[in-house]
Amino acid sequence: MTIDTLAGPLQAALAAKGYSQLTPVQEAVLAPELDGRDMLVSAQTGSGKTVAFGLAMSPQVMGGIDNFLPADKPMALIIAPTRELALQVQRELVWLYEGAVVASCVGGMDYRTEKRALDRGAHIVVGTPGRLRDHVERRSLDLSELAVVVLDEADEMLDMGFADDLEFLLGSAPEEKRVLMFSATVPREIAKLAETYQRDARRVEVKSTASQHADIEYKAISVSNRDKEPAIFNVLRWYDARCAIVFVKTRANVNHLHARMVNRGFPVVALSGELSQSERLHALQALRDGRARVCIATDVAARGIDLPGLDLVIHADLPSNSETLLHRSGRTGRAGNKGTSVLVVPQAEFRKANRLLQGAKLVAEWGKAPGADEVQSREDERLISDPSLLEGMGEDTAIAANLLEAHSSEAIAAAFVRLWRAKRSAPEELAEDLPPPAPLPPRERGEFGASVWYKLSVGHEGRAEARWLLPKICEAGGIAKDGIGAIRVQQNVTFVQIAEQLASRFKEVTEIEPGLTMERQAEAPEFGPKGRVAGDAPRKPYARREEGDAPRKPYARREEGDAPRKPYARRDEGDAPRKPWAGRDEGDAPRKPYVRREEGDAPRKPWAGRDEGDAPRKPYARREEGDAPRKPYARREDSDAPRRSFERRDGDAPSKPRWTPTDGERPMRDDRPAKPGPRSAGFKSHGGSPERPARSSGFKSHGEGNFDRKPRGEGGAEGRPFAKREGGKFDGPRPAGSKPFGAKPFGAKPAAPRGDAKDTSKRFVPPKGPRK
Repeated sequence: MTIDTLAGPLQAALAAKGYSQLTPVQEAVLAPELDGRDMLVSAQTGSGKTVAFGLAMSPQVMGGIDNFLPADKPMALIIAPTRELALQVQRELVWLYEGAVVASCVGGMDYRTEKRALDRGAHIVVGTPGRLRDHVERRSLDLSELAVVVLDEADEMLDMGFADDLEFLLGSAPEEKRVLMFSATVPREIAKLAETYQRDARRVEVKSTASQHADIEYKAISVSNRDKEPAIFNVLRWYDARCAIVFVKTRANVNHLHARMVNRGFPVVALSGELSQSERLHALQALRDGRARVCIATDVAARGIDLPGLDLVIHADLPSNSETLLHRSGRTGRAGNKGTSVLVVPQAEFRKANRLLQGAKLVAEWGKAPGADEVQSREDERLISDPSLLEGMGEDTAIAANLLEAHSSEAIAAAFVRLWRAKRSAPEELAEDLPPPAPLPPRERGEFGASVWYKLSVGHEGRAEARWLLPKICEAGGIAKDGIGAIRVQQNVTFVQIAEQLASRFKEVTEIEPGLTMERQAEAPEFGPKGRVAGDAPRKPYARREEGDAPRKPYARREEGDAPRKPYARRDEGDAPRKPWAGRDEGDAPRKPYVRREEGDAPRKPWAGRDEGDAPRKPYARREEGDAPRKPYARREDSDAPRRSFERRDGDAPSKPRWTPTDGERPMRDDRPAKPGPRSAGFKSHGGSPERPARSSGFKSHGEGNFDRKPRGEGGAEGRPFAKREGGKFDGPRPAGSKPFGAKPFGAKPAAPRGDAKDTSKRFVPPKGPRK
């Protein structure tokens, strides 16, 4: 199918974008036999999949008409794994379907703005799985009239853990819908998802006629671990790409490398999952505008982003698999442009890099990182061929003439070179270049083969361990761990076995780090049966340390000729019983109960357990003189008579009341014992104490205190309720019209205002009328 067979609006949109012919994947999805059917499409990165599924869903979106009707409920739903990819798909569909309403629903954006856009209606909705599910659950997105669902980068969405969200969205859509899945690879999970939610789907696999990533040049540079970051800086200076991206594994690596590059003056931005959506958009816009030329990102953050003019991809951290390597490198070399993909390979990851390249069916050119002199020479060539030197004088003729009159041409040229170099940091000095190590010959398990022994200047006294020394030795020689054999840690030194093929990478005396050296040995040391070097002094036995003692030597392995330790001896029958914890036998006299021991008492016999037939022990009860023995607790059985419930019997004397009413009055209890004052006494809520009485007393909730109010006269019926009366009695009920208790404490007077202080006891009444 060609562009001429498409609908009129689509032909006009493609022509406006400069499309002369369709790509292979775009032609494959428009085949007549695939019209209206579900598809599972796999094509390499950068092959035009976005426009492909935009053309494939045109019959369901346009419905055979050239102009779109007013938007109501969405007819197409596109699901993308990341925010950037979703927004990129939205931009592509906006120019492809001119006149259609394309709404986006991505995380990090304002939910209310998206909801208002959905309420106004949309023909196509593009979003990420999590945010789309939120809109569906909150009933702001109606999928009842959905005709087609597109899953872009479906494999990546499953890797990111969106399987549940995808199943929810596909299950919420109508059964009579078309499902299109686009992915660079089709793993088992994608095939299983297609079988569940697609009906009679057709598998479309598009392979490019040219070799994979033919427009991308792959290079692999071998560096030592300590030169990894300087090598990245030199590679960026060497290529001087208009736009470059550096891939790392974690967010922490992004922040670390970003700080290092900012200090060196690189125009760099960072992309990671911890950034907000606005920060991510600003970073991408800086790359598109040219304000930034380098982007440091993780695999997830950079998935789906399309940066125009991306010429260089650097793998600072090697990817975990070959598919990720292809996805990373696919950011460059698009639309017929050339690109370069550089793998920074430490010596310990040489074999992993080869496996990744073989799995991706790629061939890389191995070499070393550019050194400081090479980078400086390359930049000098750019200086001489700078386009500004070829331009005419223009308006700067006068000042140029003044410079030539005031200074010589040599001085002006030297100043120009200094100003040019001042914009950039100095190239990084790298250590001695190390070629990739040759693979070691296969050997049988347990045999290391020909080797050379080295002695390290640290041992047990320096807390040396094999797991601490192994990475340091690998870094010092630029070798992998399989090139190291035995590591024997001694008292003061450590012996290490290095494969003979790799021994040339170490000097006679190599300084691994300050204070730690590695010296080559003429012959292999002789070790004892326990791994210790023969002739070492035996270790002193353990002794309890006292103040002032010399420091103890660390543990040393025992050697031949040492006196053997006494082994543990199991006790046999006939041996004398061990004191004092000898086991009890049948027939022994019972042990006496516990009695506090006094000086001169005979030693106590050990405790003996109680046997069957012994008299039961009486339960615990506090005994008084003359008390009868207490009966033990007996558990009630089902056949026992039920306990009698409490009933007041007729004729019984009534219980003594807590107070006795007298003439309608209620006396206050004065027989309660006084409570001790709290730690912080003196406050009205704490009751006071004899040493420090309560500060403010006289409230009914504070108990009896220092009532300052004078008692009313006898017979004063108008007294307040619960007020202390003379004789310790209280009056009757409060008369009508009296103030309730609590309006003002007894004896309390309002404090007089000081100076010009305002009286705050009155309520503020706002003025009437509008404010002037």
